[in-house]
Amino acid sequence: MRTLTGDSTAVDTFRFVPQSLVSFGPTVIVEGCDTSRAISWVHALTVADGIITQVREYFNTSLTVTRFAEKDSEEIVPSTFDSGRFPCVWESSVSDRVGKSVPGLVLAI
Repeated sequence: MRTLTGDSTAVDTFRFVPQSLVSFGPTVIVEGCDTSRAISWVHALTVADGIITQVREYFNTSLTVTRFAEKDSEEIVPSTFDSGRFPCVWESSVSDRVGKSVPGLVLAI
């Protein structure tokens, strides 16, 4: 928090300890939790040329990642499935470790 906000008065520290990491092209998903505080988190990072260009943070939220692009294409196009749904390529799991129900979101990549 001190690094992100400059707040030097924060006595209690929050440690981001990743428990899983996966990437889908330029999108990197990092997930972890702090069971002592009952907090789960997912960070979705966009990386270009080795530099993080975008950060999306989700706290106490279950995240499902779905893919809109064709497998070998850079163009974003709808997938075609009999069920009418897009494929789930990743789903968060550590929110269960904090012992509470959390809202769910879908991240489309």
